[in-house]
Amino acid sequence: QVQLVESGGGLVQAGGSLRLSCAASGRTFSSYAMGWFRQAPGKEREFVAAISWSGGSTFYVDSVKGRFTISRDNAKNTVYLQMHSLKPEDTAVYYCAAAARFTVGVDEYDYWGQGTQVTVSS
Repeated sequence: QVQLVESGGGLVQAGGSLRLSCAASGRTFSSYAMGWFRQAPGKEREFVAAISWSGGSTFYVDSVKGRFTISRDNAKNTVYLQMHSLKPEDTAVYYCAAAARFTVGVDEYDYWGQGTQVTVSS
């Protein structure tokens, strides 16, 4: 089993940057693909980015390509989401999640963190 704890959210002006971190417990972290999702008020949870267990493959939703970067450090059991050029529409609760395979499907992720709020002011 994997427990996930996100951090790094906050309030930032449009155009600014934030780095989210997701710390995982358990010795099997490196065997999981990891993803970041977000959920804005009144909207469904949406996929943002995913990274394979080795870090060799990544995938992004079109709206964040070129602005967000997902990475992981398996020695530290941590996955990151570096966010640049933030826009008000990026405002949401951001969740990290772990899946048995590299996927963008929200239903395929087995373990979820509690979320961290990101608010981008205009």
